[in-house]
Amino acid sequence: GCTFREGRVLQMVEVMDTTLRDGEQMRDVSYTPNEKLSIAQILLEEARVDRIEVASAGVSEGEHAGAKLVVEWAVSHGIGERVEILGFTDGALSAGWIADLGGKVMNVLAQGSLNHLTNQLRKTPEQHLKDIDETVRQANLVGVGCNIYLEDWSNGMLNSPDYVFALIHGLADTPALRVMLPDTLGILAPQMVSE
Repeated sequence: GCTFREGRVLQMVEVMDTTLRDGEQMRDVSYTPNEKLSIAQILLEEARVDRIEVASAGVSEGEHAGAKLVVEWAVSHGIGERVEILGFTDGALSAGWIADLGGKVMNVLAQGSLNHLTNQLRKTPEQHLKDIDETVRQANLVGVGCNIYLEDWSNGMLNSPDYVFALIHGLADTPALRVMLPDTLGILAPQMVSE
């Protein structure tokens, strides 16, 4: 649904829960495949979140087994596209891992700030854009749709907005489902973000 404010239509907010991927990054937290399935069922059926992210591609055999169990359950219930897996700008590698377990959607981790791009990947914006586009196209070839996750976007908006806008503009022809703008380090207040 949509709501109206000051004569404008506002799009519905979607909730993506990352407990099964991000939550496992906490110290001493590791879910068994059956625990992942139980949590996924609660999130999707009882809490009714729109989407869940259940794993990072290629991390471990345990991660693969847990993600596969969740994906198989979701597909059998007609909601496979609501289960997403974090992937990387690595051509066909992450997409192959996800397709192998029956996954339908990959969240491609891209660098949303010039600082992350130059210090972590040591690439130019043009190289990174090409890598993102190639990764999305490779994923689509194996039946995996993609969202683009602009990691550290909030820092990018504060310190390298020209890079962020150029990246988003450059992604206009990339066949992605959506572009996600996470506040990775928790530095923006709601009033600092606008259309």
